[in-house]
Amino acid sequence: MKKILLLSDTHSYIDDGIIKYAKQADEIWHAGDIGKIGVLEELEKIKKIIAVYGNIDDHVLRADLNETESFYCEKVKVCMIHIAGKPPYYNKKSKSLIRLERPKVLICGHSHILKVEYDKNNNVLFMNPGAVGRHGFHKKRTMIRFEIDQDKIQNMEIIELGDRSKLPQSS
Repeated sequence: MKKILLLSDTHSYIDDGIIKYAKQADEIWHAGDIGKIGVLEELEKIKKIIAVYGNIDDHVLRADLNETESFYCEKVKVCMIHIAGKPPYYNKKSKSLIRLERPKVLICGHSHILKVEYDKNNNVLFMNPGAVGRHGFHKKRTMIRFEIDQDKIQNMEIIELGDRSKLPQSS
């Protein structure tokens, strides 16, 4: 069994709230718009990270990361891309990725809108964790954590880290 922390759209921002949940996970998955390489390096110190680059990510991040990732976690095939659209309105790259890879889970970011939906037409669980950074139009900073046990996705939780515009309280 693996405990996964799924996040996206950090936009160069990382804080103790993100780190706290990252330490509780077995793997961290980042669906792009990381912002600065330092965010990726900070997360890599904590746990294994699987990430894709997003549209704001510079040449440094793009040199380290791919636009898409396809991998297995336990017995679950996962595909990740930053910009995917949403069911049933996927963009061309995402449609092609779903058709070629046949994932059980499709992960994306970009919209800053948290959404988890089972797409019956493509037999894929669509997951967008929203945005955990402070840059953008979203009101709440969100991530998702869940477990994968063999071929089961379970114990899914939405993590809310407060208002985007407010700095976290110091402890």
